[in-house]
Amino acid sequence: MEIIDAIATRVEATEPVLNAFITLDFERARAAALAAEKKVVSGLPLGPLHGVPFSVKDLLDTEGLRTTFGSFAFEHNVPTRSTAAVRRLVAAGAILFGKTTTPEFGHKPLTEAPLFGRTANPWDLGRTPGGSSGGAAAAAASGCGPLSIGTDGGGSTRIPAAACGVVGVKQTLGVVPHDQTPDVFGLLAYIGPIARNVSDAGLALELMAGPDRADPHSYGREISGVAAASLHGLSVKGLRIGYLPLLGNVRIDPETRSLVEGALTALEHEGANIEIITEALPPTYHIWGPLTFSIWAQRFARHEQTLGDRMSSSLRRWMAEGRTATALDVQAAMEGRTTLYRHIESWLARFDVLATPTLSRPAVEIDHDPAGEVEVDGVPSGGLREGWYPYTHPFNLTGHPALTVPAGWTHDGLPVGLQLVGGYLSDAQLLGVARTYELARPWHDRYLGLEPVGSAAGVSP
Repeated sequence: MEIIDAIATRVEATEPVLNAFITLDFERARAAALAAEKKVVSGLPLGPLHGVPFSVKDLLDTEGLRTTFGSFAFEHNVPTRSTAAVRRLVAAGAILFGKTTTPEFGHKPLTEAPLFGRTANPWDLGRTPGGSSGGAAAAAASGCGPLSIGTDGGGSTRIPAAACGVVGVKQTLGVVPHDQTPDVFGLLAYIGPIARNVSDAGLALELMAGPDRADPHSYGREISGVAAASLHGLSVKGLRIGYLPLLGNVRIDPETRSLVEGALTALEHEGANIEIITEALPPTYHIWGPLTFSIWAQRFARHEQTLGDRMSSSLRRWMAEGRTATALDVQAAMEGRTTLYRHIESWLARFDVLATPTLSRPAVEIDHDPAGEVEVDGVPSGGLREGWYPYTHPFNLTGHPALTVPAGWTHDGLPVGLQLVGGYLSDAQLLGVARTYELARPWHDRYLGLEPVGSAAGVSP
């Protein structure tokens, strides 16, 4: 009960400035905590997450707890069944206390929606936490619970985790079943953990994993040893790491690059062999875009008709773009997805792990136009997807596991992320390497404590 009360106190203190939650239910959480205490006293078997509080991105169904998808279309929606990943965490003893903010239907890398407004970055309230799991990352970074569950359709766990200085995981396609998506055979979206350290993320991933009849990709994708590797780490002596400072982009912020390369030296000192991959990868936005925007145009059309200008203008803009994609465009993108997968596999034939920056620069301003151009090192560098996070969406297309860990903090106190990518079903190895890095370069001393949120970057609430 004391843990739930502590989380409630922290949420109460931070919510007015961060706006990281859409729905909270501490009454329900306290009832669950009381039941958990009784199990301990009674000597009953306890799950691996017994009594651990967690929150869930508001794109995922939670039984009896409002799920809005960040949209007025579902403002009063209360599901009667939780998604499989949430059910498994609850079965392991975890206690759900709230739903974190997301842009409407998770459509952009900035966390804001007509239903709830904007979410701020805990390190600097004038910056975005990223998206679309921005509320989850902001909550984790500010101490509002040890674990949050996000989704990732183009980087949506890794982008905000990097922007907020926490850990975000996108596992191998199918490892965690996605039983909500209506387009499972064209799946780009993943359900995964966001946490303050690798160990917590790895334990949650292992507990959420496993086959489910609603997702054919989940069969034959069983994993084991993830929690153990995430706790103890793995030897990286002789590990071959291919480093890609650019991935379809042409520019990276110099301080970001320096921090990422400094982070890789920690693995090099542990015995890994680092080699820069100089081969260029063509931009992949032209593959991801037609597949994604055409899905949105079809799936959300009825809500657009009902909501009109109460729907996010940026979502409506990309839906309109999706309607212009022809069947030939979509088929070309599907072929491009296959070509990209084989390209990544050719690198993984030479290297055990790939490493990239997670973002080309730290978090952009909170009021950045989602369709506007992003500046990198003071130079206009294309849209957010091409210029800020070209490193993330390729692996949604290919299905490879990818995660982000903090690489360091800039001179003005903003987090920078290191992305690690592995071969199919190498999730345990990937989390183990990330844990070894975390042990070599711990970042727990950079956690936001009980000081006012935003003060780490000189911003007062």
